[in-house]
Amino acid sequence: MLKTIIYHNPRWGKSRESVKILEKKKFLYEKVEYLKTPLSLSELKLLRKKLDLRPKEFIRIKEMEKLGLDIDLENDDEILKTIVEKPIILERPIIVSGDKAVIGRPPENLLKLL
Repeated sequence: MLKTIIYHNPRWGKSRESVKILEKKKFLYEKVEYLKTPLSLSELKLLRKKLDLRPKEFIRIKEMEKLGLDIDLENDDEILKTIVEKPIILERPIIVSGDKAVIGRPPENLLKLL
């Protein structure tokens, strides 16, 4: 069985709902609270490949605006470096299984992996 990881923020409903789905389906998974354990630049680059998305597609634009961040959304490297510095802008939850990943919005998206 592939290792499943959920990048999770327990304060947010979509993250909690995704965890409930994993538990209901009895999947073994590792929960990573990405605000407490931020991803490194190399981990984010790998995550980008697994999501098959550009970084601008897995950040929270409104969170960036709240923080007053002004970055070029076409500059993938700049976005990834900003996520390392301000992990709160990372979309949540993100579920990874093997070489694939999905954003759990809606939480049922994670069923595509399982």
